[in-house]
Amino acid sequence: MNVYEELGLKRVINASGKMTALGASVIDAGVADYMVRASMDYVNIEALMEKAGEVISKYTGAQDACVTAGAAAGIAIAVAACIAKDDIDAIERLPVSKGLRNEIIIQKGHSIDFGAPVVQMIRLGGGVPVEVGHTNKAAPLHIERAVNEKTAALIYVKSHHTVQKGMVSVEKMVNIAKKYDLPLIVDAAAEGDLKKYLAAGADLVIYSGGKAIEGPTSGFIAGRRNLIGYCRLQYRGIGRAMKVGKENIAGLLKAVELYGSRDNREEALRQKEEMEWLKVEVDKIDGLEAEVVQDEAGREIYRVHIRVDSGFLGVDAKHIIDELERGDPAVYTRNHYANMGIIGIDPRPLKEGEERVILNRLRSIVEDIKRRNT
Repeated sequence: MNVYEELGLKRVINASGKMTALGASVIDAGVADYMVRASMDYVNIEALMEKAGEVISKYTGAQDACVTAGAAAGIAIAVAACIAKDDIDAIERLPVSKGLRNEIIIQKGHSIDFGAPVVQMIRLGGGVPVEVGHTNKAAPLHIERAVNEKTAALIYVKSHHTVQKGMVSVEKMVNIAKKYDLPLIVDAAAEGDLKKYLAAGADLVIYSGGKAIEGPTSGFIAGRRNLIGYCRLQYRGIGRAMKVGKENIAGLLKAVELYGSRDNREEALRQKEEMEWLKVEVDKIDGLEAEVVQDEAGREIYRVHIRVDSGFLGVDAKHIIDELERGDPAVYTRNHYANMGIIGIDPRPLKEGEERVILNRLRSIVEDIKRRNT
């Protein structure tokens, strides 16, 4: 019995992904032990933050890094840093930024809700979001025409939630940022490549510590030394409400270390094999048809998409999703395409043998439906 079952909550099988709503990631035992040890002593937090920046930079290739409470906090702090810089008066009055260069240009197709609106995180940092282009189409000209004397930064959001075609690429965003001498912020919260966007020329790149890296609730901003210095200064202002504890900083550092030494390609191929097995087995269930698909944002993540034949079963995908969640253990699936009759299974959060539990639950649910239909 796990801690949450002891509290009277149902056990959860997470087939949805590294979702905040389900607790993001399960941390490694080595990370947990490191956090416990870190929690039992005192440390100068400012010195720890600086040392953390040093350590993270070894794995990102950045000049420096700033630990945050998560990727959402990272957006707010990065925006605040671009607006207030090292002006303590400005730092202490954010998010009120009247009279400062405070406009943050974002493509309309990147203005997403990831559980909260990206533009709200921008506003928390004192930014005024300027959405450019159209939901399904943006061009460099849209961005350049929005640049003016009040522009503080550009932001690029890399996420499966964003529109995946018709947007200005990160490479072109880098060129525009350099042309107008503006910082480019990249929100790469769930991305697994810790070097790609910095190597492409981004100035500040934000990662979640609890997603691909499989650390505790945390995040970090990696980038140019002067801008990272400004980021740390925001802890004298809005960052105070987003502070991260010593044990989470330590856990993040251990998780980054383990992540940097792991063969992620081999793990992705193993997960793909699991999903190929699951696809074959699901196809044997009347009324369900499965396929293995790669992640929408191009990451090396392979999921099973299960299409529900509502004409044959007499129920839609939402019915089966509800039945999976009502059970014990509760099975949470990836439901971005549920309105199209598709249930997604993400292998990354699954513990050993849980794919078989999901398969058996699907068989049981479909059998119950068939019995009711006869």
